[in-house]
Amino acid sequence: MKSHFLLDPDVVFLNHGSFGACPRPVFERYQEWQRELEREPVEFLGRERRLGGLLESARLRLAAYLGADPGNLVFAPNASTGLNGAIRSLALAPGDEVLMGEHEYGGLLRLWEFVARRTGARLRHVPFDELDPGPATRVVFCSHIEWSSGCVNDVAELCGRARDAGALSIVDGAHAPGQVDVDLEAIGADVYAGNCHKWMCAPKGSGFLYVRPEAHDLVEPLVVSWDWTDEHGFAEQNRWQGTHDPSAYLSVPAAIDFQAEHDWPAVRARSRALLELAGDRLPLDPLTDAFVQMLGFRVTAPDPASLGPRLFAEHRIEVPVFETASGWVLRVSMQAYNDESDLEALGHALRAVRAR
Repeated sequence: MKSHFLLDPDVVFLNHGSFGACPRPVFERYQEWQRELEREPVEFLGRERRLGGLLESARLRLAAYLGADPGNLVFAPNASTGLNGAIRSLALAPGDEVLMGEHEYGGLLRLWEFVARRTGARLRHVPFDELDPGPATRVVFCSHIEWSSGCVNDVAELCGRARDAGALSIVDGAHAPGQVDVDLEAIGADVYAGNCHKWMCAPKGSGFLYVRPEAHDLVEPLVVSWDWTDEHGFAEQNRWQGTHDPSAYLSVPAAIDFQAEHDWPAVRARSRALLELAGDRLPLDPLTDAFVQMLGFRVTAPDPASLGPRLFAEHRIEVPVFETASGWVLRVSMQAYNDESDLEALGHALRAVRAR
């Protein structure tokens, strides 16, 4: 599978979780869309609303892949953009509680802090297993797959409890599509945003926002433009987002096809098997056993902040090391292009750094 990806062969790439990696056939389709756009921009973007039909076709493919009613799903550049649009639309007030997990993504924590300052809402962080909405809880926010540990959470059960308590459920699904099977209607989140560029291996700049019909009126459009009319429903109102390059969105079906052609369930199983070996191969302790293709390990080095840069500079290993609420973590991602030699290289490098 390595030959299908454009990654530098001189780098041991164990960081698919940050920005993904686009397979060659998908990237070539992406470039074909870009060339077609540049050949006749007016024809592509404006004349007879051709782009609307192209985006509709791609959106329907994505909706089927995600188990979503197409009327509830719109494209977004990434999960952060989709969640910003939804969360900043909420009419929160002083005394309202936003209940969230204790291992949420830092960029979205800043979003919630921004919203809390503007509205007076109170943020409360607890472990995922303790997310129990109470009378003051207006929103329950959590990750489908935690960015630092790789832990897969049972978000469907939580969304059901939130609804029973009268709270809005919002799920950060940045790492889920492609890494686990996602059925959005079954999960039942009021709002769910995810990325296509990570584990689905679509081009950068492709993501989505899903909103249940009951919450459509709560979420303002990402961009108000030509499609914002009373005749249109939620998906159509959010379709035209101003002039931009839609090639990443239009390439999502190619990413779905690539996974189908290469037996992605087997890729996931093989990736998990590699991570299961990490307990023996790496001098680090894993943070969870509920992982699939991404797993965090606890770091206890004297200077953990320097570990990631040293692994890259001295050993050409691309792996993130970051500080979390629970301490320093080294996160390993396994994708179709990885094999056991990558894990062995990381283990050797970690022991060499520790010895020195």
